[in-house]
Amino acid sequence: MSFSQRLAGFTPEKDTVLTVGVFDGVHLGHRHLLGHLIDWASPACAPAVITFSNRPVTVFRPGTFPSYLTTPEHKVDLLREAGVELVVPLEFTQELSQVSARQFAELLNGTMRMKGLVLGPDSALGQGREGDLAYMQAEGERLGFWVRSVPPLEINGQPVKSRVVREALVAGDVAGGARLLGRNHSLSGKVVVGDQRGRTLGFPTANIDVYPGLLWPGDGIYATWAYFGGERHLSATSIGVRPTFGLTQRLVEVYVMDFSGDLYGQPMSVEFVEKVRNQETFADIDALIARIEQDVADSRVVLAQATPTSPLPQGEA
Repeated sequence: MSFSQRLAGFTPEKDTVLTVGVFDGVHLGHRHLLGHLIDWASPACAPAVITFSNRPVTVFRPGTFPSYLTTPEHKVDLLREAGVELVVPLEFTQELSQVSARQFAELLNGTMRMKGLVLGPDSALGQGREGDLAYMQAEGERLGFWVRSVPPLEINGQPVKSRVVREALVAGDVAGGARLLGRNHSLSGKVVVGDQRGRTLGFPTANIDVYPGLLWPGDGIYATWAYFGGERHLSATSIGVRPTFGLTQRLVEVYVMDFSGDLYGQPMSVEFVEKVRNQETFADIDALIARIEQDVADSRVVLAQATPTSPLPQGEA
């Protein structure tokens, strides 16, 4: 199916003001742009976003497998929560990479009833990134739509970008990542059977089979909230390879506090609040158990002073 055919499946009911991009994470910088989009669209037009489920680098450099801050479905939900009326999720393909900026403008103007185009500070549309601000403004004069650019949002003198968020999380700075995201980073997946080593230590953990492509914070122990069964639970989460046991497989293991029950096969989401400590190797099992007990106590203190940023699933709380 061609790009124009895919767009035709989202034909809006009224004129639109739209923007185009990956919007990985829908962080505060994105929300800054979306706020302008919504203000400039109201009241005559619908604010709309065309968002790509994959980053263009996966097309330009085959074999590249970047990580993402959200699943495509979560991203669509976040865009709608931000006030976007029409979200058009598309895959960035080889065919799309060869659409010229002029063709892009004509398709958006025609199929999407575009009356205004909002560009971010680094935005450029069409093959070879030809469609920069000046080019698209000229196309707008030809086709009858306006084009405006939104300057970047800066926090402490640093532009808020998905790359910067990812770098913070990989470094284990989940609190710093949250300040840029406007919410805590989370991982989701299903609980799978592990080696049950935590159970033998007195701290049974839920091993999460994280959805492919989601970015994992750096190795360490984190104070987290765990979401499952429509409820929120205090938890402490380990990311790493469990070096005390000489293992090499990187895992996400969640100890749910004050809970007993079978979680196997259940979907779970884990919201990261603060890093408690780095991953360590312990001399013996007793030292490891003592440290886990301290980790749980430290996580309780952190969570008692923190506010969750993920909503409970509607209709299940």
